Amino acid sequence: MAIHLFILALLWAAYGALHSLLASLEVKRWAFARWPRLGPAYRLLYNGVAVVLLLPILWLTLAWRGPLLWEWRGLWAWLANLLAVTAGLGVCWTLRYYDVQTFLGLRQWRQGGDTPSEQEQFYISPLHRYVRHPWYFLSLVIIWTRNMDPVFLISSMIITLYFWLGSRLEENKLLACHGAVYARYRERVPALFPLPWRYLSRSEAEALLSARQPSAGE
Repeated sequence: MAIHLFILALLWAAYGALHSLLASLEVKRWAFARWPRLGPAYRLLYNGVAVVLLLPILWLTLAWRGPLLWEWRGLWAWLANLLAVTAGLGVCWTLRYYDVQTFLGLRQWRQGGDTPSEQEQFYISPLHRYVRHPWYFLSLVIIWTRNMDPVFLISSMIITLYFWLGSRLEENKLLACHGAVYARYRERVPALFPLPWRYLSRSEAEALLSARQPSAGE
């Protein structure tokens, strides 16, 4: 079991590092300069590579599962599952506030003319008014309401660490692309976990978005 945990931890860490590297503005600019025709397809290829590399890690996580360290039972199991289902529905609900085709890379691939900075979009959906990375927050709710064995625990810990580090790297790109507007947003809204005393009203969110400098692709 120890060797399985070590291998899995290494794979998750390598996946997170590669995922963040390929998402960085520096790598995007290098790739766009070296292969200009790659630009419109970069986001689509990035998502495809992410899915393909994730599948074997998920398979190992399920194949190597062992004795439970803890298990939600009774009322706690109902509560844990309710939270997980609510979080899953929350992810689905937030999709209505995203341009899903742009997120997947299909729009850039069809229309062409994309640049690295144009791929760093800044949205303030209803959930973004309370937490800067709602998908990360909702994913953490799903992850930590599951029954835990050693394999799932080590995976959950590394994924949580990646969400924290990845969110910081993502915000550096958004600061580079959107400057003071994103800096003001970051001062008002917490990163991964909502706090009752830190949020944006609807009018404040609209004011921030109206102050944003539109990219060439908007």
